[in-house]
Amino acid sequence: MYQEPSIPETEPGKRYVFVEQSVFILLVLLSLAGIYITDFNPDDGYGYWLTMVFVFGSLSVFVSWLQAKNGAADFGQVLKAQAMHWLHTIVVVIAAAFLNKSGQLSGVSADLVILLILGLAAMLDGYHIGWEFSFLGFFLVGCAVIIGYVQPFLWACGGFAATIVAVSLLRNFLGAKVRRLDGEQT
Repeated sequence: MYQEPSIPETEPGKRYVFVEQSVFILLVLLSLAGIYITDFNPDDGYGYWLTMVFVFGSLSVFVSWLQAKNGAADFGQVLKAQAMHWLHTIVVVIAAAFLNKSGQLSGVSADLVILLILGLAAMLDGYHIGWEFSFLGFFLVGCAVIIGYVQPFLWACGGFAATIVAVSLLRNFLGAKVRRLDGEQT
């Protein structure tokens, strides 16, 4: 009797490293675009950052779905947690936008507050779906500080982005090498 060749099961928790790395780099680039908008027209920056909350949330759900596909987590539970996490983030970002509209925050101040909120949300989300989102949150918070202290902040944030991306690529490269070496030893 003919038997189908067995398909090796993926180990629970196996990551789509290339896809997650691509999502990370995309979000860094989109964040740099927001920083450029903040530099060009601070009053329009908060609208961009509000949109970015939806983009960050959608991409984090996508990464969670990839992880659930491998059996690393129950996607229904993850989707509920992600929805609540990003819904709460949107509520706080909208509140910051209202403070901007009321005049309590200036354009740049509102952008920085929203950038900090988004950075914190990404850091906390990284606890659940992977270090890339935590690292992205660190990048966003770092950029908010750079904007506050460095006058030509666009170049400084661009250099910081290049460093962050290089470190994450190096970490993934070294992690893949360690996994290969572990596989050879067994």
